[in-house]
Amino acid sequence: MTIANAIALLGGLGFFLFGMSLLGDGLKRVAGSKLENILGKLTSTAFRGVILGAIVTAVIQSSSATTVMVVGFVNSGIMQLGNAIGVVMGANIGTTATGWILALAGVEGGGSFSSSTVFAFIAFVGIILYFFCKSPAKKNVGLIMLAFSVLMSGMKSMSGAMEPLKESQFFLNFISAVSNPIVSILVGVVVTAIIQSCSASIGILQALSVTGVISYDVALPMVIGMCIGACVPVLISAVGANVNGKRAAFVYLYFNLSGAILLMIPFYIIHAFADFSFMSATASYTGIAIVNTAFKVIATAVLCPMAGLLEKLAVATIKEKPEHADTCPEDDLLDERFLSYPSLALEQSGKTLKQMADVAFESFELSLEILSTYFQDDFDRIMAWEDKADRYEDVLGAYLVRLNASSLTEKETQTAARYLTSIGNLERISDHAVNLAELAKELADKKISFSDRAKKEFEVCLCAAREIVSLTKASMERDDFESARMIEPLEEVMDIIVRELKNRHIQRVQEGVCTLELGFIYGDCLTNIERVADHCSNLAIAVLESEGSHIQSHDYLRHVKEEQTEAYRQNLSAYAAVYYDKLTATE
Repeated sequence: MTIANAIALLGGLGFFLFGMSLLGDGLKRVAGSKLENILGKLTSTAFRGVILGAIVTAVIQSSSATTVMVVGFVNSGIMQLGNAIGVVMGANIGTTATGWILALAGVEGGGSFSSSTVFAFIAFVGIILYFFCKSPAKKNVGLIMLAFSVLMSGMKSMSGAMEPLKESQFFLNFISAVSNPIVSILVGVVVTAIIQSCSASIGILQALSVTGVISYDVALPMVIGMCIGACVPVLISAVGANVNGKRAAFVYLYFNLSGAILLMIPFYIIHAFADFSFMSATASYTGIAIVNTAFKVIATAVLCPMAGLLEKLAVATIKEKPEHADTCPEDDLLDERFLSYPSLALEQSGKTLKQMADVAFESFELSLEILSTYFQDDFDRIMAWEDKADRYEDVLGAYLVRLNASSLTEKETQTAARYLTSIGNLERISDHAVNLAELAKELADKKISFSDRAKKEFEVCLCAAREIVSLTKASMERDDFESARMIEPLEEVMDIIVRELKNRHIQRVQEGVCTLELGFIYGDCLTNIERVADHCSNLAIAVLESEGSHIQSHDYLRHVKEEQTEAYRQNLSAYAAVYYDKLTATE
């Protein structure tokens, strides 16, 4: 092989790997941003897991990538280890789609229409769609066509560069050496471990078959070795996973090893006596694709009924470890493996945000309770929840910042921005809960309390606060847009109530009914509750933004307060009637 051939080979390999990556990206965009999410939700049976694993892997063009996602699902507790096994098996089948696509590179048409001509035409159409069409759907189709052409061009370039190898004595000696099945398997493992893609290594083997010196004696065990080598990136990704995440990675390894052992040993025993003549035949593009598919389908059919044994083997390999007291569950759902799949990362961020909301709202509700009945244990619980809310803010905020560095769609960017805004509002609600708890502690330590009339008036504000928090929780937990629209009118009523209560209490202080010290504490309590209502309004706007209306917070507030829609006026009147009546009853 000359230097020119070597450069052509490296260039072809570069085009080939880039085309594979680009093709997977294009197919994912056409299939939808939430394609990967179905893996974590629809894997209740092994058979369903096999089907879904095969479909997702055929789209993203990498069984390793699918299995890394599965490790993340199991690590986060989204998927049980038993359900993950079916997906792993399906991923192996799905990755064979690439081999069949690459087999097209070896098909030559008749007359002037060679495969190269067809690929060039596909590239031309792809360029037109990608650069001149405004529709995202057409652009994505154009991207797929361009990626396909780049992939095939790389394949053709590699094949052309490898063709002179058939005259190389060194290469012929190497092929002779790897004709031993064990050596051939090891070569396949090493090549795939380096490239970190079974599909890519199979493609290289297909390109190498153009030399005409690769027989099935070499190709068959090498394909099996490449399947085993695909486990390397998965095992590496599981290094930082928990016990179940590591077990999921080992299931992938044991599946491929078991498939190789269960099929290779009987096959070669029979071959020793029956002498399969096709083993000495020259391997072709299509033949290698058939070998790859046959091995993975047969292995899945044999091992699927034995999924329980694979699970037990993985459990026996990775022993359960006792949980440490300093284990922090706040970031369990935020697996770093999901950062490569924005829709997954955003979904997990949303779930974590709801967990943070539960902590913040529970802390606030408890702080309202201890204002009337103080217990030290409740105070300590609020302080502990504040630490937890701070950790949620740090972990989730850092995760979303890292996610924003990825290539996000416009909608995904908006979602990440909403989550970041909501994090700040929830953390502030937790802070106000701490402020209220400290005011309650001050009242208890000094053995002072508000007057009976102040308590009755204050209870009206507490009722409104509990209702606005309840509406906010409902809107966030279930994306309840109706509840979200009711929050702003209630917040406006609360502003009026708080001003009225402050004025009344100032008058009581002036009349000597309440002390100046109690007046400051009472005013601080009302201010903190009013601030919580403001943050609830901000959270409601974030929920409404997810409805798809693309509203902005300032535009929304100006619209509802200045233009006042009929629904807003009705809710405002209803809340005013309820809470003004309660306030009037205290006079």
